[in-house]
Amino acid sequence: MEKHKIVAITAGGPYPWAVINALAEKFGPVTVIHEQPESKAHFLKRRAAKVGYLSTAGQFATMMVSRLSKKVAQQRENEIIGEFGLKVVPAQDQKIITVESANSPDCIAAIAGEKPDVVFLAGCRMLHRKTLEAIEAPVINYHAGINPKYRGMLGGYWARINNDVENFGTTVHLVDEGVDTGAILKQARMKPSPKDSIATYAMLQAAHSREICISAVMDVLEGKTTPISSDLPSKQWFHPPIWSYVWNGATRGIW
Repeated sequence: MEKHKIVAITAGGPYPWAVINALAEKFGPVTVIHEQPESKAHFLKRRAAKVGYLSTAGQFATMMVSRLSKKVAQQRENEIIGEFGLKVVPAQDQKIITVESANSPDCIAAIAGEKPDVVFLAGCRMLHRKTLEAIEAPVINYHAGINPKYRGMLGGYWARINNDVENFGTTVHLVDEGVDTGAILKQARMKPSPKDSIATYAMLQAAHSREICISAVMDVLEGKTTPISSDLPSKQWFHPPIWSYVWNGATRGIW
């Protein structure tokens, strides 16, 4: 197989590494650009501008509760990691370039310096138009939801809430300026276990999505991308506010 240069951009975490490591096993070394976390103040201000302060407060409370539940859900996550043989941490020889953000000048410079054939996003900020224009290679994104119906946050959770488990899945798509609005390249659907929750959906989705990530990258490298059309409605989702999160968990068992 011809050697290709792949750059991945991520904010880190176990599920992005599960996908990135799968790419490295298939294609060889992947250079990872690791962006620093966005400040809570900036995140909340940006979210409030979209959904209002009350909803933002409720969503933030859910984020805090879900972080606490992560420890409780660790056993289930470990089951998924073991069952699928996932590698969820960087390899010892992994090349990692740390940058301020995916849109910062140091990130753009790092990408230019690597001269990649494809840029793969997994769990990082949206790229601004200026950033996209500065990247000469195709840019694709791994999204934990079925586009266009579950754009944004927590696609698996919202599929369950909407009694739409047949659309519990993931998407790999080309990146444009919108929120998960780029052309769909690959999708995978899977069925969550009753043991899964908002704290484990992402790992389950990543476990089932390594093949579509590899396939999408392969298609891009070979210049054979064929976008998939969809007649699903389009909607962007956010974190659920704490009141609806607790209600659905207590009355429907969907956490």
